[in-house]
Amino acid sequence: MSAGQAGQPRSTHSGSPEHPATVRGPALMAVFGLLAVTAVWGSTFFLIKDLVTRVPVLDFLALRFAVAAVVLLVFAFPSVRRLSPTARRRGIALGLVYGLAQILQTEGLAHTSASVSGFVTGMYVVLTPVLAGLLLRQRIGRFTWLAVALATAGLAVLALRGLSFGFGETLTLLSAALYALHIVGVGAWTNHRDAFGLSVVQIAVIACVCVLAALPGGMTVPHRAGDWLAVLYMALVAGAFALVMQTWAQAHLPPTRAAVIMCMEPVWASFFAVLFGGELLTFRMVAGGGLILAAMYTAELAPRRRLEDETPHLPV
Repeated sequence: MSAGQAGQPRSTHSGSPEHPATVRGPALMAVFGLLAVTAVWGSTFFLIKDLVTRVPVLDFLALRFAVAAVVLLVFAFPSVRRLSPTARRRGIALGLVYGLAQILQTEGLAHTSASVSGFVTGMYVVLTPVLAGLLLRQRIGRFTWLAVALATAGLAVLALRGLSFGFGETLTLLSAALYALHIVGVGAWTNHRDAFGLSVVQIAVIACVCVLAALPGGMTVPHRAGDWLAVLYMALVAGAFALVMQTWAQAHLPPTRAAVIMCMEPVWASFFAVLFGGELLTFRMVAGGGLILAAMYTAELAPRRRLEDETPHLPV
């Protein structure tokens, strides 16, 4: 992706210019779409925490994404057939990156605390503009860097209670880099026409990666009806719907702004933990959530000037 000149209207993937007024509506819908995705992701934390006490994490991931892939392929295979060979290759690459990130994050979690894992994983908000600058030659504005700094501080206040860096943290940081690469890739390679088909390909590849990782230890499936309901929710809503919405939204938003918005996930997780998980509202939750909301405000609402002018174009 090449950075445009300040003040120029954003271009579509086909190269024809759009007036800013024509993209404001879709971009606003994309912001709310990503917020909905983070809310869904945040609602799964207490479900996953309970479920993985009975089902191994890798088996859960394999089952979750396999169910999502089967449902999407049954109902949306024509959208995959309409993809060009180049788009399919891109979907495969994005799915491999995301699937590997899931496995590294899961393995890292086995060697570090959940709070540290949450903070280090959230470092994708810092790595996304770095990768966007390196890979896409994208100029990142100072207000965007301010938003990144505020989001990082919010994550630290929400999650950190001390940090020592070892094997688990290293694996988790690698997963954060892969998540950042996925965000940059989705933003650069997605357009509104291919978003659905690209999501289906990604989900199918993620399922294959997770199943291959889980098979050596044997597969354990839930035995309780409530556990199956949780798996179906996380497969269809937090899996299929969330990835489709993220892919569509990133066709209308720059990668760094998307990453800042996605930092709302731990805020939603804290909200649902208080609402349904019996946790007490703490000053850390309020302060950390406030910093992340300030980051979103900085990225989306504070300045009237454009934060970035990005038209993603990655080479084949």
